[in-house]
Formats: sequence, structure tokens, C-alpha cells
Amino acid sequence: MALNPRQLAMLKTVREQGSLKTEALAEQFQTTLQTIRRDISRLSEAGVIERFHGGVRVIDSSSRNTAYAERQRTHAEAKQRIARTVAAAIAPGTSLFMNIGTTVEAVAHELLHHQDLRVITNNLHVARILSANPQCEVVVAGGTVRHEDLGVVGESALSFIRQFKVDIGLIGISGIDSDGALRDFDMREVMVARAIVEQSRQVWLVADASKWGRPAMIEMAPIKAVHTVFTDTPPDAAFERLLRDWDVHSVVASSA
Repeated sequence: MALNPRQLAMLKTVREQGSLKTEALAEQFQTTLQTIRRDISRLSEAGVIERFHGGVRVIDSSSRNTAYAERQRTHAEAKQRIARTVAAAIAPGTSLFMNIGTTVEAVAHELLHHQDLRVITNNLHVARILSANPQCEVVVAGGTVRHEDLGVVGESALSFIRQFKVDIGLIGISGIDSDGALRDFDMREVMVARAIVEQSRQVWLVADASKWGRPAMIEMAPIKAVHTVFTDTPPDAAFERLLRDWDVHSVVASSA
């Protein structure tokens, strides 16, 4: 998401001070409260700050993820475009893993009219969505259910995933580091995602533009483990070189 110079300066100020009141920001940047609130909304949508009553604060993005409801709202249009592109590439008769993540859930919505699919998932949202498609066999991993996003994690889910070998492992990720490492926040989720990567003949990664360069604490896998990345805007030159060096195919979703 492109930010204007004032919004970039605001982000720098919030990061330096940790939190600021809305009125203080309006005074510092010599603009109206209405304008500042629009800027705050823009920065919040970009996932770089979070709002609280009367102000904003920095997100400790290396150690914890944003709330599930916020992730659903953020970059929703980009996720839909990615989902349509991914769904168009999935042939009838395909077997898939589908892991935890709002972009993966968007793909599930686009698969509602696909035929003869077999989906193994540790995401109860994906299972619920695809249960409406009578042509899709859905197999759900057992384990510990995370209350916030209904992801299934833990040793039971890990052991369950390892029983299967599928055509495509469709995965989401919280961040892609500058060295190409795929990163996330919950070790239990990461362990299951690693098993999905290992048990998939091809790995497809869905990642909107906000994931490129976003930090997260735990490495899940290197980018070279991925066969195809589906995203909404072309990665910058440094990431393009990484993808080319590791022979990772990149597909940019059309706005059509």
C-alpha cells in the first residue's frame, strides 16, 4: 500500500515514540483531526500501526501477529484477486493441503464450484467454507483449536498431516524476510506448515504485497521450498532476484 510523505513521517514518529494521541499528531503535523484520522486509517489498513481509543501505537510485528478480524479486513481486495488467480490454476481432481490464513480462506471461497477436489486442512474456516461444495472432500486435522482464528495446531495435527502426500500444498505466511525466509509467529503453526511443505509435491504460497519484507519471529522455511508465489503486485528488484536465483515462479494476480 503506497503511503504519502506525511503518512510515512507519521509512521516514523509513532515508531520512535511507541504511542501518540490523535490530537498530538494533528498538532505536530499542523493539520486537522479529520485528516489525521484518515491517515491513521490508511496506516492501520497497511498493518503498520494499531488504533486504541484516542490514539495510535506501534505494532510489535516481530513477536505477535495482528488480530484475526483486522487481518480479514486488511488488503481484502488484493486477497480476493490472488484467490481468483489461484483457483483458476487448480484443476479438477487435485488434492491439496490448505493451512491457516485469511488469504487461504479467500481461496477456499473461490473453490466452491470446483469439482472432484480433496482438501486436507488444519483451518476450520476453510473446512466450513468448502463443506458447502458437494464435489469437494474435506479432511480436517485434529488437534488444539486456536480460539481467535480457528486454526488447528499441535502434535496431533502434525502427526495427522504427515499421513498424506498431496499434489499442492497451498500455504499462507505472515512475512517474507529480506533473505527469503518465510516467517510466522506461532511455533505450533510453523511446525504444521513445515509438515505441509514436506508432504506436498508442489508448494504454492499466497502472499499479498504487505508480506514482502514484513518481520516475524519464527522461520518456517526458505523461499526455495516454494514452487509458485501468487501475489497482487510485482515484488521489488531484490525479491525478484531472490525468486529468480531459487527458480521460484511468481504469478501476479490480475486486477481484471
